[in-house]
Amino acid sequence: MSDKMFSSYVGRFAPSPSGSLHFGSLIAAVGSYLRARALNGKWLLRIEDIDPPREAEGAADDIRRTLELFGFEWDERVLYQSQRFDAYDATIQTLLAEHQAYYCHCSRKLIQQEMHGIYNGHCRQQQHTDGAVRLFNQQAVSTFDDLLLGTIEVSSEFASEDYIIQRSDGLYAYQLAVVLDDAYQGVTEIVRGADLLEASCRQLTLYRQLGLPEPSFIHLPLASTKPGFKLSKQNHATALNKKQPQAELAAALAFLGQPQVVLDTPQRMLAQAVEQFQLLAIPSKTEILIGN
Repeated sequence: MSDKMFSSYVGRFAPSPSGSLHFGSLIAAVGSYLRARALNGKWLLRIEDIDPPREAEGAADDIRRTLELFGFEWDERVLYQSQRFDAYDATIQTLLAEHQAYYCHCSRKLIQQEMHGIYNGHCRQQQHTDGAVRLFNQQAVSTFDDLLLGTIEVSSEFASEDYIIQRSDGLYAYQLAVVLDDAYQGVTEIVRGADLLEASCRQLTLYRQLGLPEPSFIHLPLASTKPGFKLSKQNHATALNKKQPQAELAAALAFLGQPQVVLDTPQRMLAQAVEQFQLLAIPSKTEILIGN
């Protein structure tokens, strides 16, 4: 697709290789793909492989093969977060040197028991030289506008918390990696599940603190089997049926409130869905219950 003229829109789908794609994953993939293609924009694929203990062997390749089978076409090369560790480390070292981050020794148990679940900045003046790295949060984003859900607000205590950007075991935090990678790839809009609404406030904090261009956001409803229990790899959601991609795609399109398409090939289904895409037809909810 290198000879295609694109708009300035750049979207992405960024699964973690902790298991096979499931119906909840497909909703995020379809929603982000339709939005990007309807605006004649790029759609990128990123594999978020920064947490080796949670990764399943062969999952990254399985995700790529599944997306291809379901008719998705991405632009540019696939970006693997495991290839970006130098960039993450350079940013952390800069933040530490500029006193915009600091090392912390406080345990999760201590924060829960003595700080009521919200970190109070205890180690900010301790001058530790190791441990987890926390951002000295000087932006405190507590509200933003979602293009589907409207104004999103979180508590001021949550918004102003100094949060972890590198774990004590050396692994880089999702909040740091996703911001740096979206900025690196020029992502202009993030379309993903509503379970990441609070994370978006955290990420906007980091965009502003680093002086990076901020993307817009669309948070899609989550597919849940019961209230508060979304389909996820952690909850052992059933993998997509690779023998029936058309049926799975049709279900995802119906979930997102999109017009019906002809059950032909996955590629033609997606192409027709792009032509018919209606953002405001997507239910403006954070969760939709589905059958088991």
